[in-house]
Amino acid sequence: AQTPRPDPLPPSLVQDFVRKAHADLPGTKALLAEQPALLNATWDWGGGDFEMGIGGAGHMGHREIAEFLIGQGAPMDIFVPAMLAKLDIVKAMAAAYPALLQSKGPHGIPLMAHAKKGGAAAEAVVAFLEAQGVKS
Repeated sequence: AQTPRPDPLPPSLVQDFVRKAHADLPGTKALLAEQPALLNATWDWGGGDFEMGIGGAGHMGHREIAEFLIGQGAPMDIFVPAMLAKLDIVKAMAAAYPALLQSKGPHGIPLMAHAKKGGAAAEAVVAFLEAQGVKS
C-alpha cells in the first residue's frame, strides 16, 4: 500500500514565501519555521517561469537569505553559487554541463546577472564567465 501524499501547500503561502525570500530574511525564516515544506516549494509566475525561494534570493543578490536556505537543505542550481562567489562550484558545474553557462534562471535572468549581483565578492566568477564568452 502506498503512503498517502500530504495535501498541497496553499498557493498563497507558497507565493508569500517565494516573495519574502527575495529580500526579507526574518519573514523567510518565520514562514519556513511555520511550514518546513516551503523549502522545496515552487511558485508558478506563469509561462514556464517557476521559482523557489532560493532562486529569488539568488537573483536579488541576498547572500544571507540564500545561505540560510542552503543551510536548511534547499536545492541549489548554478545561479546561486554564481551570486555567492563560489567559483569552484560554478567551474565544476560548467565543466560537467557547459550548456549551463547559457541557461536562464527565474524570470529568464541570465547567469551573468546572477554573478554580478554577488558584487565585489563575485568578481572572479564574473571574470570566469566573461572568459567563457558568457554575456549579460
